[in-house]
Amino acid sequence: MTSYKRNNLIEKLSRPLSSFFEDDERDDEVCPEATATVSELIDRAVVASRSLLSLNDATINSILCDAAKALLLHSEAVLRENVRDLNRMDPSDPKYDRLKLTEERLKGIAGDMENVASLTSPLGKILDERIRPNGMVIKKVSVPFGLIGVIYEARPNVTFDVFSLCLKSGNACVLKGGSDAHFSNTILVAVIREVLKKYQVNPDSCILLPPEREATTELLNAVGRVDLIIPRGSSSLIHYVREHARIPVIETGAGICHTYFDNAGDREKGQVIITNAKTRRVSVCNALDCLLIHKDRLGDLPYLCERLVEHNVIIYADPTAYSVLEGKYPKELLQQATMESFGTEFLDYKMSVRVVSSIEEALEHIAKHSSKHSECIVSESEESIDLFEQLVDAACVYANVSTAFTDGAQFGFGAEIGISTQKLHARGPMALPELTTYKYIIEGEGQVRL
Repeated sequence: MTSYKRNNLIEKLSRPLSSFFEDDERDDEVCPEATATVSELIDRAVVASRSLLSLNDATINSILCDAAKALLLHSEAVLRENVRDLNRMDPSDPKYDRLKLTEERLKGIAGDMENVASLTSPLGKILDERIRPNGMVIKKVSVPFGLIGVIYEARPNVTFDVFSLCLKSGNACVLKGGSDAHFSNTILVAVIREVLKKYQVNPDSCILLPPEREATTELLNAVGRVDLIIPRGSSSLIHYVREHARIPVIETGAGICHTYFDNAGDREKGQVIITNAKTRRVSVCNALDCLLIHKDRLGDLPYLCERLVEHNVIIYADPTAYSVLEGKYPKELLQQATMESFGTEFLDYKMSVRVVSSIEEALEHIAKHSSKHSECIVSESEESIDLFEQLVDAACVYANVSTAFTDGAQFGFGAEIGISTQKLHARGPMALPELTTYKYIIEGEGQVRL
């Protein structure tokens, strides 16, 4: 595309979205869910998925970069729709922070899209090649899944993350956002579809389903049409999808994250890591939920928790930890732990603490309560670190690093479609390579099998 044409496109994108704010008469091309049934929407996305196979990487990159620009050009309208969603949610709800969009967060979303555009295409890669004795050439080549359905809750940033990763990997996407973020998701998808239309790419490559629960049911039963379902959200959502889907699912599980402070741990590193992992952003799946501390380092516990006071973090401490923290941690923020305090994803300014007698006991606790998401050890002992890294069963295992880094962008993947906690096909931050499958291409000179 020439620079003149691209500049002209950006000028067009700066205009208001056609009919978007006409609530009673929305443009079907911008908001198709207003006029079509769920089944019709899925069928339209299937058709669009086939048309993406002919797009070259340069066009895909241009679409992504211009969608990022369009998001910022329409930021005022996007934030206004986001406020409509926020006004329906209690600010004390842990999901409120996930739902909230700001100018800074929109810039981050746009930046992630541009990062994805800059990445090497995962398509058409020869994963394996061999020549058989009869001269037949067999190639294993990476290809898109086709149509990916993503079900998520009050996280409108997921809308752009999913679209950018799906388009870059040659997939169409059907999005089923939660009702909490419906206004935000609707305008975000409208921005995306406007850009696709300007490039004469079928806008049904990105479809938003209605927020009603019935749409989820129909999506989970779209056998032969949707190739893959990825749920993003609470454990209850993920369990529901796993139990009811009739098509393949990749689980992006809840994050019940631990940090174990070893008897050879550095307390300065420990304090910084614990504070960051717990308080950087409490509503995300990589936030710290439970601190395990070796009994020989109990004297350092008040210091390790010292900066948590600045954020009013409530600590649920086992009897030994409670006795050490009592009088050294604010009374109103210190509570006795119960059985429910462990194995809980708080998504809030809350954290449990348990004292262990050995690294083996810490490993046993993690094995029992972990969601296999992100686990950390703070230690200066290579022996302890090696043991922890070898025996902890999780997608991401950290040594002297905050669990807050479990994120596709932080791993250099550009963005992520979720954190997989399963072991089949994908594990950890899922980005472009995980959104492809493969097919075998066999070439020859007339060989036949005898």
